[in-house]
Amino acid sequence: MPSITCFLAVLLSASILLASGVVHADISPEQYRQPPALWPAMNHSNPSAKELAPLPGLPRVSWHTPRTERLGYQLFFDPRLSGSGQIACASCHDPDLGWADGRQVAIGHNRQAGIRNTMSILNSAYFKHLFWDGRAKGLIDQALDPISNPLEMNASLPEVLDRLNAIPGYQQAFAKAFNSERINADHLAMALAAFERSIVSRPNRLDRFINGNYQALTDQQIKGLHLFRTKAGCISCHSGALYSDGDFHHTGLSYYGRKYQDTGLEQVTGRAEDRGKFRTPSLRDLAYTGPWMHNGLFPSIRGILNMYNAGMIGNTRLPPGLPPLSVHIKPLHLSSAELDALEAFLSALNQQPYRRPLPKLPDYLSISSWK
Repeated sequence: MPSITCFLAVLLSASILLASGVVHADISPEQYRQPPALWPAMNHSNPSAKELAPLPGLPRVSWHTPRTERLGYQLFFDPRLSGSGQIACASCHDPDLGWADGRQVAIGHNRQAGIRNTMSILNSAYFKHLFWDGRAKGLIDQALDPISNPLEMNASLPEVLDRLNAIPGYQQAFAKAFNSERINADHLAMALAAFERSIVSRPNRLDRFINGNYQALTDQQIKGLHLFRTKAGCISCHSGALYSDGDFHHTGLSYYGRKYQDTGLEQVTGRAEDRGKFRTPSLRDLAYTGPWMHNGLFPSIRGILNMYNAGMIGNTRLPPGLPPLSVHIKPLHLSSAELDALEAFLSALNQQPYRRPLPKLPDYLSISSWK
């Protein structure tokens, strides 16, 4: 019979493991019905992972004013920013479709298909790097890229500026917003970015739970929250208020050497070690932003969970030329009931985004009058 000393030693060891999150015994929902500082410890593979949290207020910037936001609102919905006069920013970032487009990949000029899924602009003001490959450093840097992209709006920026300068309503609005007699590219980018900064998620059930409404999550969703923060390791990449670390990871979905090949971040940095890396998308309002992943090939959240549960394709099956998978990717060994709980928790991250009516645009300039 073991001594009482041995028994206490085993009990102490088990307590330490539980405190570190290594042991994933069933938890009581009451362990989470309290402030996050008192929740069970996270268990993850990313030392910089942050606790889940509500969105903070946006930091102020001098160029985002009520006037620039209203002007950007009009411009965002105005097809005159495109070469054909038929495509607006809102064509791919529809407020009725989670500020994305609901397609596998974007459809642009002359019905050309893009190569990537349209990222929602929800909460884009909080990210330091935009686009799946991070090529834009903030909203102003991003704003004009789609206008001149031949697969998207296919316009000449100088011609767009001449067109806007010929519309009295825009001349007056830009003059009031920027105290400038002539519309220029910098002011166009600032106006679009100011409106896009205003597209922010509404508080969801998890936000309400964190803020003290402890009935906002069901017991099953709380179990999913625990798995998200511990055994499933989701919080390694999907952390903080955005449920995203804003970083780039190789998850094995670049289809390297096959149809749908996309090398991601490597196209921006030119570094082989970045091949196959893409920016971690936010999970806020994910129910409204499908289909998912950078290629839009995945229409089912459960299917995605199953892939991560299996450890994706694993390093041993990676084709030559690809770097190893992210250190955060590994088999999770989640049971069907645990996957159910995790999926239930993800449903608590959604809140129907605000919808915006179509704005009234300045007097229309006919296409026949364009230069």
